[in-house]
Amino acid sequence: MTPELAQVWLERWDAQQERYVADREARFAAIGEVVAQAVPGSPLVLDVGCGPGSLSVRLARRLPSAEVVGVDVDPLLLALGRAGYPEISRLVDADLRAPGWTAALGLDRKVDAVVSTTALHYLPKEQLGALYAELGGLLRPGGVLVNADNVLEEQPAVATLATALRRTMTAGGEDWSAWWRAVEAEPALADLVAERERRLGAHGGDHHLPLRTHRELLRQAGFGEVGPVWQMGDDVILVAVR
Repeated sequence: MTPELAQVWLERWDAQQERYVADREARFAAIGEVVAQAVPGSPLVLDVGCGPGSLSVRLARRLPSAEVVGVDVDPLLLALGRAGYPEISRLVDADLRAPGWTAALGLDRKVDAVVSTTALHYLPKEQLGALYAELGGLLRPGGVLVNADNVLEEQPAVATLATALRRTMTAGGEDWSAWWRAVEAEPALADLVAERERRLGAHGGDHHLPLRTHRELLRQAGFGEVGPVWQMGDDVILVAVR
C-alpha cells in the first residue's frame, strides 16, 4: 500500500469518527497532556486497540522523544497506519483476547503508559478485567493507564441527556458503515478486506460499562488511584496509576 492511498483512507477514517466522538481532537490532546505530565522524558507508551493509529500518531507528534507502540487485531487498519503514519514506532498485530498476546509486543522493558481510545468497550466485563490485570503487569510502578471511552450512565434521565448532547455535538457526513462499504469497494484493499473478514467476521457488539465497574476492575488489577480527568457527556478519560 502506498502512503498516498493510506492517507486518503486515514483522512476519511478521521472524518467518520468525528460523527461519534464530540471534541475528538480535544480528547486526543487531553490524553497527550496526561501522558506528558505523568511520565515525562522518553516514555514507552503502549496504545491498545489502536486501530489505524489515530491516537498513536498524535502522541508521537506530541511526545517526539517517546517510543509509541500500537497493538490491534484488525489487519486492514494496521496496514493503513503502517503506510500512512511513519511517526509511530511500531504497530503490532495481536489479539488482546488471546492468551500470551503480550509476547508479540517484543518489549525489552516495562511500559510507562498504556493508552486506549474508543476500543475497550468491545470487551465484556470478564475479558476487560483480565486485560486490565495484564496491562498492570506490563506497567512500571508509577506508570499510568489512560482509557478514553463512552461509559454507561446508570441514571436513565441523565443517560438520555448525555446521548442527546453527544448527537448534537458530533459531525455529519460519512458514517462507520458507509466508510467500510467504501473500503470494501476499493480494489487495492481487496486482500486486506478478505483477511479482515476471515479473521474477525461479524462485529461482536458493545459492552459499555458504568464508571464504577471500571474502577472496581482496575482496583482488582492492582492499580492504586483511579479516577476520571476529563468528561464530555458520557465520554470519559479515566486514569489509573500503577
